[in-house]
Amino acid sequence: MTSDIDTMAALPQGDVRLLDHPTAQRLLHATELGSFGYVGRDGAPRVLPIGFVWTGSAVVMATYATSAKLRALRGRPQVALTVDHAGPPPEVLIIRGRIELDDIDGVPEEYRQMQAKYYGAEQAAVAVAEIERSGARMVRMVLRPEWVGVLDFRTRVPGALVDAGMAG
Repeated sequence: MTSDIDTMAALPQGDVRLLDHPTAQRLLHATELGSFGYVGRDGAPRVLPIGFVWTGSAVVMATYATSAKLRALRGRPQVALTVDHAGPPPEVLIIRGRIELDDIDGVPEEYRQMQAKYYGAEQAAVAVAEIERSGARMVRMVLRPEWVGVLDFRTRVPGALVDAGMAG
């Protein structure tokens, strides 16, 4: 009988079931910022740090409605999000998919949750109150995973290391 971790180790990179891998779950709920990758309007790649929350089926982020990245995302919605922990050993979660953009009146609930996740309830309340006072409009950014990769350097290692005979 195989264990759950053996089953997870056997899944190929790209399989969305890797979201259930213990490393993926740890990173989805940790306070590590994500690295959000997209293609700018000029065709050049962009990567920026971003806070997020995991809903159980999607990664939700938020930005201001005046953000320059929104014009690019509306034209090219294919994105990637990486969440990593330096280790040792390093742990990496990579998610790819299409971003869905929802214009919001006020502050998205997930933004409130994200603020509390990273900064605590008290500071989150201050940050959200400031946004609400300003009247700034926000956009809810939803990434539904279409491709998932996990590296934990224990049960799942980069293929190049395996090819070089440095891992099993």
